[in-house]
Amino acid sequence: MRWQFPQNQAPNSFSALATEFLLWVEVEPHFSRETVQKYGECLKQVWMFLGEKPVAEFSKSDLLRLKSYWLAKELSASRQMSLLLALKRFLFFCRDEKKIELPFDPGEIKPPRRPRREVVFLTPEEIDSFIATIPLQTYKGAAHQSGLRLRAVVEALLGTAMRISELLSLNRDSIDFERREAKIIGKGNKERTVFFSDRSLHWIRLYLESRSDDCPALFVCQNGHDRLRRDDLWRYFARHRRLAGIRKKVSPHTLRHTAATTLLFNGCPVGHIKVILGHERLETTCRYYLGLDQKEARAAHQKYLCYERREDTATPKSTGM
Repeated sequence: MRWQFPQNQAPNSFSALATEFLLWVEVEPHFSRETVQKYGECLKQVWMFLGEKPVAEFSKSDLLRLKSYWLAKELSASRQMSLLLALKRFLFFCRDEKKIELPFDPGEIKPPRRPRREVVFLTPEEIDSFIATIPLQTYKGAAHQSGLRLRAVVEALLGTAMRISELLSLNRDSIDFERREAKIIGKGNKERTVFFSDRSLHWIRLYLESRSDDCPALFVCQNGHDRLRRDDLWRYFARHRRLAGIRKKVSPHTLRHTAATTLLFNGCPVGHIKVILGHERLETTCRYYLGLDQKEARAAHQKYLCYERREDTATPKSTGM
């Protein structure tokens, strides 16, 4: 449940317009629940700093004070980018949808450049260590419900390279088990097809067979009524990372990176990786994953960076005939 802005405020106040904006992005662009919640949380931070004031009075000075405050708090570039992009979209909504005259063009808001992040992924040995810590049976020999669910989640992420929000949005009948695929609404509200490995479908079947509820969600909370949320998974990932003795971060997104790097290291063309990951641009795929395989890069360096003339390509000697 997302945080609620104060109600019964003036129509053009920040709170009133922010509440309307969150409803609008949920209904019109039809953004995911996670995206709407993220926008709400970001706008809350702006509201807490600026206070309740008419949006028409939001000035460049206010924007500069916000940026200065975030810099003083040493927020990361990624966090500042999220806050500013949410504010920018909100101001566009106020100008274009609500026809509010603003003191400056929201298009002038320039978020900081996001630094390139190190791609964290698991090796095959680390994958084995991680899944080995997940219990599949209780001490009485019955199916361990939460363990089977976690194993199915892990295998589905490794076997599809989906985002966790995409996976948790699926229903039981979303998957075509014969074709080993499913239709999802991914990032940017775009539909795409995702593909499942045989291994991932095996564990999904085992998990579904262990359930007795009638909830349509593919992954459900222990009560059998509510759809599993990403926030419900963090403690499981943290616990089993520690049990496996893995020092690097392990999260659902780590498994997405692991699937992508495995495809790359096994020789999958980067264009196919782009489609599997659901990236809109090939540039995004290349920025994250090209250059990761240092072993192959070393071999390519030795093979191709050669200045000596090879005999088979040398100019043939004149025979004098």
